[in-house]
Amino acid sequence: MIEKQYPMTAIAPFIESSATEDPAVLRQRLDDEGYLFFRRLQDPNAIRALRRDIVTVLQAGGWLAPGTNPEDGIAALKARCTEGDVEYPAVYHQVYRLESFHRAGHCPEVLQLLAKLIDGPVLPHPQKIARLWFPQYTEHTTPIHQDFVHFQGSFQTLSVWAPIGDCPIDLGGLAVIPGSHKVNKVLTHHFSLGAGGLAIDPADLQGQWHSTDYQIGDTLIFPSLTAHQALPNNTADRLRLSLDNRYQPQHVPIGEHMLEPHLGLNSALTWDEVYANWESTELQYYWKDLPLDIVPRDPQWGEAGFKEALDLARQGDDHALYLMHRLVKRDPADPRVAEAKAILAALAA
Repeated sequence: MIEKQYPMTAIAPFIESSATEDPAVLRQRLDDEGYLFFRRLQDPNAIRALRRDIVTVLQAGGWLAPGTNPEDGIAALKARCTEGDVEYPAVYHQVYRLESFHRAGHCPEVLQLLAKLIDGPVLPHPQKIARLWFPQYTEHTTPIHQDFVHFQGSFQTLSVWAPIGDCPIDLGGLAVIPGSHKVNKVLTHHFSLGAGGLAIDPADLQGQWHSTDYQIGDTLIFPSLTAHQALPNNTADRLRLSLDNRYQPQHVPIGEHMLEPHLGLNSALTWDEVYANWESTELQYYWKDLPLDIVPRDPQWGEAGFKEALDLARQGDDHALYLMHRLVKRDPADPRVAEAKAILAALAA
């Protein structure tokens, strides 16, 4: 298993860009550095309104400490869970039903900028993503990876990450290695805890990590081969909330799974359920009539990571055993459950 690398003492600041710069200059910087970072690209008031909607859901779901101001995002530590845990979708999918959350993925400032970078029609992926990360849960921090192993489709796909509120370093924003995309290939990924469950060995990378104390409205953009990770949420009690969406030129391939709700497979969330209480139909099924090049999901990276997890679980690795227990609890119909149960039974004998 690959140990996570959290470069807390060796972080360089991002190169800051401006949406008013010449698009050719921005495209060249994106090609050179593998990221673009913008201060206050998105309307802070719009992000604050979205935060209010989200924390209202989190409060109702028991994720916030009783008696605290919901907008402060003070976590109820006893409720800690993360992506992949069976408890997570009950609250996450209530956030996912928010019309304001999906509308944030169509932020006009972001779409206008991306249209300049792509120089053509932009497709926001239907699968919008919110990241809701508890404090004091650092073993589940998103590890070093390239997004392509998860979202696939095309190397031209761009990730757009933005905090939903101010996000200083100790709250755990994103960090990237400039120029790491220039390998122009998918690097070997290994089993790990954290969102996505796959990690690059730090020994396979060179370069200094870049990040920042993010402010509300700040936006980070990078292509699908740029190596990046989340920093750990080292605060005592604050949830880190962020948007983590994908965009691409409309004409390039898109993975079929990116047309489905995020984390919908484990709890059978449908778009009709997502849209049930929306006031507008404007963004519902907006991609259905587009001439998209839809490609099947390639399971090779997930399968390799699971095989590695099985081997590690047989050796008694705590993180791999956590995955085995999670799988048995969450997905009893999953064909991999039999292997997980066999390992757990053998170790218990």
